Amino acid sequence: MIIADLHPGLPFFLGALVVLVTPLRYRWIPLLLTPLLGFINLMGWELGTTTELTFLGFTLNPVRVDRLSYLFGILFHIAAFLGILFSLHLKDRMQHIAGLCYAGSAIGAVFAGDLLTLFIFWELLALTSSLLIFARREPRAFRSGTRYLIFQVGSGVLLLAGTIVYFNDSSSLLFEHIGLTSTAGWLIFLAFGIKSAFPLLHNWLTDAYPEATPTGTVFLSAFTTKVAVYALARGFPGTELLIYIGVTMTCFPIFYAVIENDLRRVLAYSMINQIGFMICGIGIGTELAINGAISHAFNDVIFKSLLMMTMGAVLFRTGKINGSDLGGLYKSMPKTAAFCLIGAASISAFPLFSGFVSKSMVMAAALEEGYHWVWIGLLFASAGVFHHAGIKIPFFAFFSHDAGIRVKEAPTNMLFAMGLAALLCIGIGSYPWILYDLLPFPVSYLPFDNTHVIAQLQLLFFSALAFVWLKLSGIYPPELRSINLDFEWVYRKLVPTQFSNLVSAYQRFAEIAHRLWVYSSRRLEVAGRRLHGPDGQLSKTWMTGSMIVIVLLTLSAVLLKNLL
Repeated sequence: MIIADLHPGLPFFLGALVVLVTPLRYRWIPLLLTPLLGFINLMGWELGTTTELTFLGFTLNPVRVDRLSYLFGILFHIAAFLGILFSLHLKDRMQHIAGLCYAGSAIGAVFAGDLLTLFIFWELLALTSSLLIFARREPRAFRSGTRYLIFQVGSGVLLLAGTIVYFNDSSSLLFEHIGLTSTAGWLIFLAFGIKSAFPLLHNWLTDAYPEATPTGTVFLSAFTTKVAVYALARGFPGTELLIYIGVTMTCFPIFYAVIENDLRRVLAYSMINQIGFMICGIGIGTELAINGAISHAFNDVIFKSLLMMTMGAVLFRTGKINGSDLGGLYKSMPKTAAFCLIGAASISAFPLFSGFVSKSMVMAAALEEGYHWVWIGLLFASAGVFHHAGIKIPFFAFFSHDAGIRVKEAPTNMLFAMGLAALLCIGIGSYPWILYDLLPFPVSYLPFDNTHVIAQLQLLFFSALAFVWLKLSGIYPPELRSINLDFEWVYRKLVPTQFSNLVSAYQRFAEIAHRLWVYSSRRLEVAGRRLHGPDGQLSKTWMTGSMIVIVLLTLSAVLLKNLL
């Protein structure tokens, strides 16, 4: 069957329709075939191809295939296949359909050649991904999903507003370099920033991702934020503001991740940390920096999916995900523990693992361009991620202490998905030129020079030594059941509380004003009765002489007023 020339995202929506009508027993067939056929379709598109159509008088480019979009297309097909394989054991049809449509929306977004097409897929991303949170069917997940949807739809509204202003300014909808020289640029930048989890706009990620289903989090970790990274690389490369936003993103999540008890939330903070490296590279804007940012996005999707899969398997088997409740699981789930260690080594940038060959490109670009303080921040962040993702995740889940939990190993489909992701982490880390050949610019960077290898090993060694010392000395924060305050406290607690106080104050004021009004009305009524009632002063019969006196006094007052 020839499916070439179909829109790259369309096979996933068609696959969702097939899954909708396929009985449970045979559902695995269209689920696995969809990303495979979609990948074959993608291979049929040649670099440099652009499609064009006219819709309501607007010229749109639904598909633009260049090296940047092509690499993200390959990445999202791999991520979709891993996520689908990991979720094959599910009987929930809604999760399967939502996952397929979510992947298709992400692929459609990265191949969009105009802002209006991007907006359509941008909003589909929001709707389909939220279903993976609501699918947990718990009140807490519903509340988190609602907040998540508000942020995502808000991002879409900003993107639409920016698109309208951009079209009015330029009479074009082409999605190319935008920059921050106009109101439209700032609106679109903020829309991309929300989905990228910029500082103070990041809590939708740490709030919602840990509340999704064990399989849903794997999909969520792969698509939304990476579409935003792609959009920033397309529209705002070389924007210096991104350098400082990025380095901030690499550093601040470390402190939250170290004290966080929920291990999936630790990975959510770790995701912000890794996105910071990508955004910093995009802000630097050189060929080396852009290549580093894009290659790290590629690697991050795979090793973060692997770590999310291991924690999803733990949650699926034990029903627990807090570090304080886990420990000793290597006895029951040794294969999952091994895969977790591979993911931890990859995110920590151990030599011969995937993170090693991409993260260092961004750091090298920062040094080349003279951003020495930025380089120090990235170095600190590299050490920090080893602490919270490289050590904390596997240690507290599998090795810290024996919690007495005895369960089965993860289901076979989960193990296969984790195994494939682990092979990719090792394969890319050992043979990075396979990935380098796909990057937007030619790569002359050599990751395995002695200086880089020795420096990275020293960094990892002393980071591990620091963790051991902090743990043995009792300084390292223990895993406790607690609520950690982040910026979301402002809109989840402070603003609602202050709004409630204002409403209460208004109600009290309105009640006092009402009582005063009632009291005054009654007093006026009593006074009126005294004057106008049957026995009131004004109801009595007045003598003619008295009336003449009143009239004279009135006329005299008027004359005096006119004379003065």
